[in-house]
Formats: sequence, structure tokens, C-alpha cells
Amino acid sequence: MRHVKPATALLALMLAAPAAQAADGECGRVTIAEMNWASAGLAAWVDKIILEEGYGCEVALVTGDTVPTFTSMNEKGEPDVAPELWVNAVKIPLDAAVAEGRILIAAEILTDGGIEGFWVPTWLAKEHGIRTIHDALAHPELFPGAEDPGKGAFFNCPSGWACQIITENQFRALNAEEKGFELVDSGSAAGLDGSIARAFNRHEGWLGYYWAPTAILGKYEMTKLDLGVPHDREHWDTCTVVKDCPNPKLNEWPRSDVFTAVTASFAEKNAVAMDYLRKRSWSNDIVNRLLAWMGDNQATNEDGAYYFLENHPEVWKAWLPEDVAARVEKAL
Repeated sequence: MRHVKPATALLALMLAAPAAQAADGECGRVTIAEMNWASAGLAAWVDKIILEEGYGCEVALVTGDTVPTFTSMNEKGEPDVAPELWVNAVKIPLDAAVAEGRILIAAEILTDGGIEGFWVPTWLAKEHGIRTIHDALAHPELFPGAEDPGKGAFFNCPSGWACQIITENQFRALNAEEKGFELVDSGSAAGLDGSIARAFNRHEGWLGYYWAPTAILGKYEMTKLDLGVPHDREHWDTCTVVKDCPNPKLNEWPRSDVFTAVTASFAEKNAVAMDYLRKRSWSNDIVNRLLAWMGDNQATNEDGAYYFLENHPEVWKAWLPEDVAARVEKAL
């Protein structure tokens, strides 16, 4: 591994709003939240390298997580940038902060949004004609891993995650137990990932909850199953996400909007960085593959950012003017 230098409609209006030009036209100091999940940490380092090498900014990364980072930006005006903010987690206060002019949305960093749902290995889906969750539930024999060998395994999220409650309710709404399935507690994120890796290594079926972008979906080809129902927001808020909801119904996951958020004060004084942040976005497919490479090589966020810049110039050069792209390329 190389050694690298240390180093809604309202939202649409904000996306289009021009940033005020800094008096001296220079980038200056930028603070960026390095969130504590892989895709966001990778994005923070890509931003750091491009802003430093391409625009001459002085970039400081600060540790972040969705709610505390948003709260700090909203109340204290720092850090300047949250590269990967999952909007659904802070939607109401974020909408208020945008409406009141404290925070701006720079870009939709994940062009296809965050994706959640029930998945099976693609090879299994093709071999057995499985496209929907009901197709999968018709064949419990294809999904080993339950404590009761006579049942199919339906893998849930780790304890404490919101998706654990959601999956429990969806499992009951599907009457999956009566169809021969057992809801399996994965125990931890590593346990969930390990169950998928084990299934692929044994060429066995796997069924359960997962999301993107993630290293697992970059390493293993999985198919997201069609639930055959739309997203019902009211039922989602009043039942799907509520533990032990008495009468859950099957409910499609909402698309998770994932944006880059910046403080208004930063946007006003730093047009140079804003020009870049308004254009910077990538697909889940790219991020999945980058995270898979990082996992296979025990790479840091910094390593992953340099790997991306060295191997995917066709993506990042589209975000930059030619002279800026040339400076970044020269620094690699």
C-alpha cells in the first residue's frame, strides 16, 4: 500500500443558489467532518486532497457522526462541511435550518441515494428466478443458517440498529415464520457481514437485510428484492419503525437522500470550495467497489481516497476545471 502525505423543493433552491465570492478569491481554511462510517470517511479524504492540492485550501478533518455533526453545524457554525449527511435522520431540523438560512445543501453526493432492503445472492436469483420477496419466501430450503435446520434463515440487523425493529416488523407482516423461516439475529455488523461471506464461500443461499453503499455489496454480487408495495410514510412513522407494532404491513423502504451540507457562513466566504462541492457526486456502484478494495487491503480512508483519485480520473475530473484537475493529478 502506498504511503501518502498526511495531511425537497427547498433543497433544490439551495442547490441552485450561487455562493458569495470571497474578497480575495482564495480558498482559505476549511473544516470537514470525517464521519465514522466508511463511505463518509472516504468522501472526507477525497475532499481534503482535492481542496488542498487543487485549490490551495488549508483543510482540517474533525471526527463526526450524523446527529452531533448536524447539531454543531446548526448551533455553532462548525464544522464547515458534512460531506455525507443522511438526510432522513435529521430531516425536520435540517429543513428548518435550510429555511432559516443557517445551512445550505451543496450537492447530492450519492447520485442514487442510500439504498436499504432485503437481498439475495445474484447467482441464486438468476438460477431460481427469484425477483421478489415472495419468490424467496416460497423456498425456505434455499436459505440455510437457522438454528432449526428445517427452517430457512432470514437475517436481521444487529441489536440496537433501527433496521432491526424495521426488519422484525416486515418479517411479521410477511408471515415469514408461517412460511418456514426463522428470523436470525446477526449479533453485530461483523456477524451480518460474516454470514454473507460464509454463504458465498459455500455457494449457499442467503436472505436478509442489507444496505448500500457498503464494501460487502462491492465484493459480492447481490440482488435487492422487490417488495411489491409502495412506501407508506404514515405507516412507516407510526408502525414500521415502532417496536412491537401490533399490526405491521409490508412497507417499502424510503429512498435515503444523502447530501453534502455546508454552513451558510462558510458558503458566503468561500466560493472557491463551494464551486467544487456543488459538483462533487458519485454512484453507489463506485463507492461499493472502493469500499471493497479498502476492506481487502486494510486501507485507511486516506489510502482509499488516493486509490480513487489514481484509478478513477474519469469520475473526479468531471467535477473540476482543467487547471485544477491538472494540479490534483500532479500531486498523486
